[in-house]
Amino acid sequence: MSSPLALQRRTVVLLCTAQVLGGLSMGGALALGAILGEELSGTDSMAGLPTTVVTLGAAAAGLPLASLAAGRGRRPALTTGLLIAGFGTLTVAVAVDHGWFVVMLIGMAGLGSGSAVSLQARFAATDLSSAGTRGRDLSLVVWTTMVGAVIGPAVVPFGATVAGWFAMTDLSGPFLVGAAGCFGAAAVLFAGLRPDPLVMALGETDGSRTTVSLADGLSAIVHTPPARAAMAAVVSAHAVMVGVMALTPVHMHHGGASVTLVGLSISAHIAGMYALAPVMGLLSDRAGRIPVILGGQAVLVVSCVIGFVFAESQTGLVVALVLLGVGWSASTVAASALLTDSVDTARRAPAQGVSDTSMSLAGAAAGALAGIIVGTFGYPALVLGAAVVAVVTAAYVVLDGVRDRRRSAMA
Repeated sequence: MSSPLALQRRTVVLLCTAQVLGGLSMGGALALGAILGEELSGTDSMAGLPTTVVTLGAAAAGLPLASLAAGRGRRPALTTGLLIAGFGTLTVAVAVDHGWFVVMLIGMAGLGSGSAVSLQARFAATDLSSAGTRGRDLSLVVWTTMVGAVIGPAVVPFGATVAGWFAMTDLSGPFLVGAAGCFGAAAVLFAGLRPDPLVMALGETDGSRTTVSLADGLSAIVHTPPARAAMAAVVSAHAVMVGVMALTPVHMHHGGASVTLVGLSISAHIAGMYALAPVMGLLSDRAGRIPVILGGQAVLVVSCVIGFVFAESQTGLVVALVLLGVGWSASTVAASALLTDSVDTARRAPAQGVSDTSMSLAGAAAGALAGIIVGTFGYPALVLGAAVVAVVTAAYVVLDGVRDRRRSAMA
């Protein structure tokens, strides 16, 4: 039997490998979603629908996969999610080849399961970690998400070649490659994630069932002040990030920015989200979870203020997008570690599932609401409102901590 440290290192390596492979499908979906929505529906009003469906698919998969993890372990949960994503991606490829818009959306919903797996993989990296390395281990899995996000769009040209092998349309190819990535990631985790990290953490026999429910996970969050603060931080940071990120490229394009500049700004934003994740993990381990969460919210506020002041400056908006990603990274990594710290091992998986599903739903709602706000009040109102959300969240995290310390002192 390997030592706990060796098992933990091996688990993190396997999870990172799966993140890269699974990221091929997600990167392709994000790169081509709007194009497919417009081409298959015949109207540009449907361009954003495929990406929205992916987000909703992730939200729908989050709780069932968390429940499966609580009852059977990480290996079956993550593998099942990747298999669903793989078949969903294949469905998209076939639908694109035949021009089936509705079937394409169904496939995109299945593909969203891969996003849910990506979120839960960061928590799987903490099952066997110590409190002092939890942020670091979690952040390494978050960091490798960037690799998949970068490689995914890059395989579009190769995907066209693959499509040619099967006499399919060029736009089907990237999804064929993405499906292979999902199935490959599922095989890596199914074969390699033994012993199961969550089962080991619970001290159970592999494959055993537990009586912990999703309601237990929600209860753990509601009745644990640090967990409440963590969930508030991760949900609000994701809502702010998605809402502002979704409309800033459109605002830039309307302001005269070229498609190339818009694409580069999104790449810079993604780099801000993931490139510094290991740094945020180390900081949260050494400086504490709450300070890094508050620092992340502060960076989100600065990003929004820059977007407000320099709403007509392309350079200013690019800077705002980069800082938006950095603030999201700090808040998400530290809050995810805090949530894991705050909930006992038995209820950890369902609590994490509740958090992930809430995060995905908040992102979907923010993306939809952002369009309404910009259409009605303009882009400056969007970033100003997002800044207010970040300020309120930071205040809640501080006040909740103060109340918790007072209750502990009285007890």
